[in-house]
Amino acid sequence: MSTPAMTSPPPGHAAVAPAPPPSQELKLRDIHVPGAPPAWPPAPGWWLVVLLLLGALGYGLWRLRKRWLARRRRERIIAQLDGLAGERCGPALVGAVSALLKRAALSRYARTDVAPLTGAAWLAFLDRTGGAGGFRNGPGQVLADGAYAPTRDCDAEALLALARRWLRQNL
Repeated sequence: MSTPAMTSPPPGHAAVAPAPPPSQELKLRDIHVPGAPPAWPPAPGWWLVVLLLLGALGYGLWRLRKRWLARRRRERIIAQLDGLAGERCGPALVGAVSALLKRAALSRYARTDVAPLTGAAWLAFLDRTGGAGGFRNGPGQVLADGAYAPTRDCDAEALLALARRWLRQNL
């Protein structure tokens, strides 16, 4: 068997290596699948998801804390009102209930709307914001004169119940 003679390629053509004889094996490697992407650092989208979740968690905790503080405050104010339960209906009780309601109203409503109110205007405000007529036409009438009026007949339990109901609705 003779080997073919090597001739030079025509001008403008690249030289082609001769094909290996069929008896020789080619040293080819098998197809390799790339490895899984690394877990750290995460992709930018995951950072955004984590930030959004942390923001939602922070907002939820802030709301829970705000509700918890409001409930604690309401319970503390109602406990102060309950502390007045044993007193006889007189100027001391009426003044204490009125002051407690005024402080609660100032914490909830605008100072310019609440601070100047006295007498009938104060009772109208209390009825409008949750008293349902119990302050102008019920046991809350004694708050119009406050602690400065001569002793009047009043129902201390009804006054405290009315004040408690107003506080629960407004705090």
